[in-house]
Amino acid sequence: MKPLVILVGADKGGVGKTMVSRALIDYFEQENIKMRVFDTEYPRGNLKRFHQDIVQIVNITSTQDQMLILDQLFSGEPKLTLIDVRAGQMSLTLEVLKEIGFLDAVNTGDYQLLIFHVLGPSISSLNELKNISQFVVDADYYLVKNIIQSAMFFEWDPITYAHYFSKVRRVGDIVIPTLNEVANEEVDLAQLPFSKFVHNNNGSAHYSFVLRGYVRTWLKRVFEQFSQFDLIKQARSALK
Repeated sequence: MKPLVILVGADKGGVGKTMVSRALIDYFEQENIKMRVFDTEYPRGNLKRFHQDIVQIVNITSTQDQMLILDQLFSGEPKLTLIDVRAGQMSLTLEVLKEIGFLDAVNTGDYQLLIFHVLGPSISSLNELKNISQFVVDADYYLVKNIIQSAMFFEWDPITYAHYFSKVRRVGDIVIPTLNEVANEEVDLAQLPFSKFVHNNNGSAHYSFVLRGYVRTWLKRVFEQFSQFDLIKQARSALK
C-alpha cells in the first residue's frame, strides 16, 4: 500500500477551490472509494458544510492537527486522504509538508501526492505557479481552471508553459465548466453534495427537476475531466 494524498488549493480566494474539492469527493464516492477529508478553513470550515459526515476541520499550522492528518495514513483501513487547503495557504501548506519531511517521503516513494492547483483567470496566477512549482517536482500536479460564470482565462504560450513546468514531473490540465448560476446557488443553500442534490437525497426536500438536470449534466462533464487522468485507478492502486 502506498497512501494517496490529494491537496486542493489556491493562493487566493474566489476561484472555486472548494467547489473542486466537492466534485472530487463525489467522484470518488460514486466508486465506493473510502476517504478521509480535511478542511483547513479553520475554525469555521467551508467544505464541511456540504459533507458533514466525512470532513474534519483542522488547523494546518497546528502540530496536533498535522499529526491527525499524516500519522494515520498507514493506520486502520486504507483510505484516500483529501486536504482542502484554505485560500491563500497553498504555499504555506507545502512549506509545512516540506519541513516535516513529507515531501521527501513522496520523493522516496512512501506516499503518492496529487496537487490540484485552482488558478485564477488572470496572468497574475503565474506568480502562484512560480512559488508552488518548487515544491511539486515529485507530485502529480494538475492545473485547474474553474470557469465561474463569465471568467475569461489567459492561454499558455509554449515558452511560458515550458519555463514554469520543465522541472515538474507531470502536469495535467483540468477545466471545470460553468455551472448554471441558479442551480449553483440552490445547491449552496441546500448545503448538500452535488450528487445528493441530483438525486433529491435530502429527506422530504424536493428540488427542481430543471436545476437537478443542470447539476447532473455539469457533474458528468466534471467527472469526464477527472477521468482522463485515471484518478480512480490511482486511488484503488494506492489502497490495495
